[in-house]
Amino acid sequence: MAPDTARLTQLGKRAKIPRTPQKAILETFQNAHPGADYVVRLSAPEFTTLCPITGQPDFATIVVDYVPADLLVESKSLKLFLGSFRNYGAFHEDCTVYIHNRMKEAMSPKFIRVTGIWNARGGIAIDVVVETGVLPPSCTLLPLGRTACRGGRE
Repeated sequence: MAPDTARLTQLGKRAKIPRTPQKAILETFQNAHPGADYVVRLSAPEFTTLCPITGQPDFATIVVDYVPADLLVESKSLKLFLGSFRNYGAFHEDCTVYIHNRMKEAMSPKFIRVTGIWNARGGIAIDVVVETGVLPPSCTLLPLGRTACRGGRE
């Protein structure tokens, strides 16, 4: 069953990366299977933002796991939203929690977990996990490790 995508404004069109995360629009579409509980994983291995103090770049893999209710996030709008952090200064924890809050607000999922796996800087790696909702008993979260089929190391 194809989702109703008529109201999406970014998919299939030329769209610029928003200047700030606050200006980014997260678009959603109807879940074709609202009666089924299933986990959606979205991974962004090239997330970048700037240190708000030094202006130096920080890099992370952002992993979003969610169990949709009525809505799913449209992936191009998510890509543009995440890209809007590129020239934005924020600490690791703030970025991860902000991504979680915006996605939760846009979709109202049954469960959502956002994990920021930040590259080490100054000898310290910071990983941030924020989740809300209840994972249905019939759902299993995928492990956070990389797999060879995605080009990562086992």
